[in-house]
Amino acid sequence: MKKLFVTYIFVCLALAAGAQNMTSSPYSRFAYGDLGDDTPNTFRGMGGVGIGMRSNKAINPLQPASYTGCDSTTFMFDLAGSVSWTTYVDASGRRNRANGNLEYISLQFPIYKHYIAFSAGVMPFSSVGYNFSLSDSINSDYHYSATYAGEGGITEVYGGLSFNIMDWFAVGANVYYMFGEVSNYRALTFTEAGMQDVAMYSMLNVSSVRTRVGAQLFHTFDNQDAFAVGAVWEPQLPLRGKYTVVETSWGDTVQSGGAAMKVPMQWGVGASYTWQQRLTLAFDYTYQGWGSVQTFSNQALRSRAIYAAGVEYRHNPYGRNYVERVCWRLGAKLTDPYQKNVEGKEIKVSIGVGFPLRNAGTVFNATVEYGHRGALLKEDYLKLTINAAINETWFFKRKL
Repeated sequence: MKKLFVTYIFVCLALAAGAQNMTSSPYSRFAYGDLGDDTPNTFRGMGGVGIGMRSNKAINPLQPASYTGCDSTTFMFDLAGSVSWTTYVDASGRRNRANGNLEYISLQFPIYKHYIAFSAGVMPFSSVGYNFSLSDSINSDYHYSATYAGEGGITEVYGGLSFNIMDWFAVGANVYYMFGEVSNYRALTFTEAGMQDVAMYSMLNVSSVRTRVGAQLFHTFDNQDAFAVGAVWEPQLPLRGKYTVVETSWGDTVQSGGAAMKVPMQWGVGASYTWQQRLTLAFDYTYQGWGSVQTFSNQALRSRAIYAAGVEYRHNPYGRNYVERVCWRLGAKLTDPYQKNVEGKEIKVSIGVGFPLRNAGTVFNATVEYGHRGALLKEDYLKLTINAAINETWFFKRKL
């Protein structure tokens, strides 16, 4: 059964490597598109915290130092999928869209007792998906239709190690391989016969590497209260790939390339406090220096800050009544857009629930997120994410 399970994992990883997170947002036409979320679904119900979170029930790639928080005899596997409903409102009216796809796949296991642990997985770095058009005229003399379409995204495969330097201090690092393809198309079509149509098609192919390091201080008191504080940091690195632009105007076709691409330096801090294994409070702050990098199309970006806060409660983790062991979560996140073309902040609130199995460490989590962004074009969405955080004892030696 274990061999079949491992085979199943690698098949899922192979399938996820070829998949892209789906989006229908017109905002995804700017820069690299809509950026992904490295937070596991277990913590998305708490607003997406994770830098200061340390748990033996969740794989947390947002904080590589947290991997040694798992039990020394367990193998962990996490698979998540989502479906979302989005409403777009602007001067032209209201439109509704529905999307769904695989969110991420991750696994984790100890290498040496509780001192060294390993994690790996697949998740989206960015997603692009839009198709819309509009009609207008120039001085009421020349009438035209503008069409915009794009698809694709960048996927990342990560592998990470965590080390317990002391019983109260851990460090860790992730290495990400980023790959994928993003295409954008726009065209201007005139009604008048004397006007020439204009079109531009661009293609970005990415094959690059980036890294993240993290550290955590943690302690559990005799009364079962616990706290953890953490920090993460990523250096600014080149985003290696190929960018091609093909423009057609007045019967001529011109092909060109773009500027040097980079991923930004970013850092974050977070903290959490757990009372009696029942109530957990957590807060994160993340800074991403997009303002000092360029994208493939020379678009100007801006640095952004991310604030996240959340709470989790379960009445009694060892209660005989099943409802007492269910986890209830509530959180909020406030994010600055990294694309200059997007106005206002993105606001997100979330609620979540975790259903533990009766005789195993496996937990099924469901999170509902409501988000809003944009000013001239208002985007409101409702997203449901479900995951199975499987926790199995694989490394326990039975005695005769």
